[in-house]
Amino acid sequence: MSINLTPDQERFIETKLQTGKYRSTEEVLEIALRLLDEYDRSEAEWVEDVRAKIDAVIEASAHTDPVNGETFVSGILERFRQAS
Repeated sequence: MSINLTPDQERFIETKLQTGKYRSTEEVLEIALRLLDEYDRSEAEWVEDVRAKIDAVIEASAHTDPVNGETFVSGILERFRQAS
């Protein structure tokens, strides 16, 4: 596979190599790709976690009396005031 880098990307890699922490362009790119993969997996886990929490709240709301929106927001604001 052959890839073309922008001048900014090339400068970025060169700067990393000049620190002496990395031995080659390939090493820099390998680490970058590994981090991208970790980021994607972490993001997918976060999305699943949020979905599960939303589902739990929806399920709980089916068994809970409605709350007045103004009262709810006032309660949250009071919590913030107490935490400050």
